[in-house]
Amino acid sequence: MQLQMQTWAEVERYLETSTIAIMPIGSTEQHGPNGLIGTDALSAEAIALAVGEATDIMVAPTIAVGMAQHHMAFKGSMTLRPATMIQVIGDYVDSLAHHGFDRFYFINGHGGNSATIEAAFQEIYTAHTLGSHGGNEPSVRCRLRNWWQGPKMGALIKEFFGDKDGMHATISEVSVLQHLFPEHIKSVPDMGPPEPFRSRWSDAADYRAKFPDGRIGSHPYLATPEAGKQVFDMAVAEIAEEVAAYAKD
Repeated sequence: MQLQMQTWAEVERYLETSTIAIMPIGSTEQHGPNGLIGTDALSAEAIALAVGEATDIMVAPTIAVGMAQHHMAFKGSMTLRPATMIQVIGDYVDSLAHHGFDRFYFINGHGGNSATIEAAFQEIYTAHTLGSHGGNEPSVRCRLRNWWQGPKMGALIKEFFGDKDGMHATISEVSVLQHLFPEHIKSVPDMGPPEPFRSRWSDAADYRAKFPDGRIGSHPYLATPEAGKQVFDMAVAEIAEEVAAYAKD
């Protein structure tokens, strides 16, 4: 159930029985030699729409540009400043809260977003607390879920890819995009082993110096659309179960 495909009257009827919205959020950034720049936003959106269909819950428009300053040394990457992203998330939530939504389940496709999303939640809660007239019931509740995490998903990725999935431009996320968009599979020669992970990074130049082809510990040339379908299906099933429980909470 996609918000953008509803009329205002349909949203009004939805709010008579449910006040939860699924919020896909991702990033627009490089994903190594064969990963699509839109990987994080496209995967989060597709999983969110499938979860929304499985649970009959409204899915809001995707926030497609995230906190990706460390990828900006690679052409095509885009970023929001953390402060800007906090404001964008706050405006998304406040807009929908204005109409009666009060629970927001964020399905995230980019690990680099996590700290900023959590900070945005605290800004939202603080604004509601300081603007309220007392009482102990929260005005809104927000939850963050990275789609690649979860006990079942972790076991599946380990079974499929062992210790080669890595941290960025992973086999699993590249596989999911190959499943979703087979017409956009990129053929590249064997990339060889990734650069060893020695330390964290700071800015974009530091990141590129440490990881010159964009990968972090990953072997994405092993990606297949067949593996991607199973990873996608697991994400949808595991998250749909959690969303259904959150809707009843």
